[in-house]
Amino acid sequence: MSNKKQVHVVPNRERGGWDVVKPHAERASAHCDSKQEAFERGRVIAQNEGGELVSHNKNGQISERRSYGNDPCPPKDRK
Repeated sequence: MSNKKQVHVVPNRERGGWDVVKPHAERASAHCDSKQEAFERGRVIAQNEGGELVSHNKNGQISERRSYGNDPCPPKDRK
């Protein structure tokens, strides 16, 4: 797992809609009606913290990752 600050966009199964959450947080940073709105809110938070945005599908699987901050160039997994 990455050492970066992560922000996740996940479906809220109890209330419906989508939540923007940080790992180990007691409550969501934001609750939105649409995934797109939650993604945009999460993107702003991740950019401000220099972290990573992790978007999930309705079934909970990761659908997309976006990193904001000091990434190595080129990434370690690429040569």
